[in-house]
Amino acid sequence: MPDSILNIARQILAHTREYRPITEDAADRHPDREGIIKILTEMRRILFPQHFLSLRPSDDAEYCRDILDRICGIRDVLAVQTAKALSFRPDMKDKGEEIRTEKAFGIADRFVDRIPALQKILETDLQAAYEGDPAATGTDEIVYCYPGFAAIMVYRIAHELHGLDVPLIPRIMTEYAHSLTGVDIHPGATIGERFFIDHGTGVVIGETTVIGDRVKIYQGVTLGGLSTRAGHGLSGKKRHPTIGNDVTIYSNASILGGRTVIGEGSVIGGNCFITSSVPPGSKVSYAASDLLVSRE
Repeated sequence: MPDSILNIARQILAHTREYRPITEDAADRHPDREGIIKILTEMRRILFPQHFLSLRPSDDAEYCRDILDRICGIRDVLAVQTAKALSFRPDMKDKGEEIRTEKAFGIADRFVDRIPALQKILETDLQAAYEGDPAATGTDEIVYCYPGFAAIMVYRIAHELHGLDVPLIPRIMTEYAHSLTGVDIHPGATIGERFFIDHGTGVVIGETTVIGDRVKIYQGVTLGGLSTRAGHGLSGKKRHPTIGNDVTIYSNASILGGRTVIGEGSVIGGNCFITSSVPPGSKVSYAASDLLVSRE
């Protein structure tokens, strides 16, 4: 082995030891990303069994057994991964493994209890997508193909875990969806029923965003913070906007700031940059620039 490569390896190890303590259980302490992705895959099957499981109209008993087995499997895997993640929560990091495991199984049980409610709210999102997109040939196409709906489904799952104070795992879930769909929804955002993201690519929804019911947004929309210069000092503060019921936000609009409220029933035009509140029922757009058309 060339000395130059050996020297590089030593530098990497020295840097790691200086800034990130190395412990015997370091690798085992972190949740397994692939295991978490498997949870999402199984959740998709449970939430939409008619699309992702082989069902027959007369096989209700067999179907229930299948779903039961899958839910039990999710519970066990989620508990194992959550026990690891809890070591990163300040109130749990110094607790013993047995205490974290007991806590994790309690969290997994509470998550499982929420699966029927998750299915119901996702059905409202699915209907909103179908009713809001004339190009949709049916709800099957939306479930199988639409990146916006896929991102919303993962967000809804991750949001439940975020609400149960599970570290790391909700972000692993939503960043996985982000990598697949181009839609970045923080699991801490609060989003109402019948939410529809059309096209999806480039959408960003920040952690403290609050979105009401029946909201529709298009590609490239940012619901973000007005400034992040204060860095981590802004943690825990309302940094992102509030969007009222029945709002439509067209492509590439940016709505920023924790004090910014978009009143219900408003329509925000494409490319708008908004940092202050908008009254209910408003239509916001930029004045059209001069358009010159020439003919040769």
